[in-house]
Amino acid sequence: MKKNIYLLILIPLFCSIAYAKTVIDQTGRKLRIPDNPQKVISLAPNITEIIFAIKQEKRLIAATQYSDYPLKAAKLPTIGSYVRLDIEKIVSLKPDLCIGIKEGNPKNSINRLAEFNIPVYAANPKDLDTVISSIIEIGYLLNAEKTASILAEQMRNRINKIKKAALKNQNKPVIFFQIDTNGFFSAGADTFIHKLITAAGGKNAAEKTKGYPKFNKERILKLSPDIIIIASMKKKKSFKEAEAKWKQFKSIPAVAANRIFSVNADIFNRPSPRIIKGLEQLFEIVEDYKKTDIKLP
Repeated sequence: MKKNIYLLILIPLFCSIAYAKTVIDQTGRKLRIPDNPQKVISLAPNITEIIFAIKQEKRLIAATQYSDYPLKAAKLPTIGSYVRLDIEKIVSLKPDLCIGIKEGNPKNSINRLAEFNIPVYAANPKDLDTVISSIIEIGYLLNAEKTASILAEQMRNRINKIKKAALKNQNKPVIFFQIDTNGFFSAGADTFIHKLITAAGGKNAAEKTKGYPKFNKERILKLSPDIIIIASMKKKKSFKEAEAKWKQFKSIPAVAANRIFSVNADIFNRPSPRIIKGLEQLFEIVEDYKKTDIKLP
């Protein structure tokens, strides 16, 4: 009888090991995850968007604050922000997998979750290619390879179409991409936004900087951008206030020609499938500039 009890204990243990996946995340960490995770927590808004995009939202039991796209995502229980995870709440929900990001999720929080035997897969999307690879890998984690592969192919086709068209553009407009309506902050050469601007056929006004520098009036006048893009959080008032500040620089080509545009910050800030919409929007702005920028003899 005692032998039979041991067998009953060992069989489920053996099965759980046999059906577990060993994966290496995008930071190089090796971890074991369930073969078919049923209780998944997203540790960043872009991860939430990816999971919905590959139609695996049924597995989500919680997500971070500001996971608001699509609308159904906003109804999920929250576990803090992606930079301040509520470890106690995550543990109480007993997830069998968490999916996060390298740039944003604190390393000490990930280590804490590991102490509770909660596997955390970390994605590291740095450009358009790695956004696509993140989608494919998350599809593998959630047994949605086919859906993820189709989405990835659609995204590649849209990217290639724009890049091909952008190559024909010899006159690249200088674009100042303002990432904060409260100040003249932009995105340097080592940022995602820089890569989107260049892929769309533009020239980043802040390309000689790194990170997210703040520009003063003297530097802005020297940059003399042809296009100004203000990333707004869907608040018309904040955009109008930021636009008014630009109006003081009447000699700047973008201001003189009224080429100041408002865009949804989430589309550009989140490395999710919607990043392609951001690229397409930038490309349309550049194409419109080419049509209106008529050089007089």
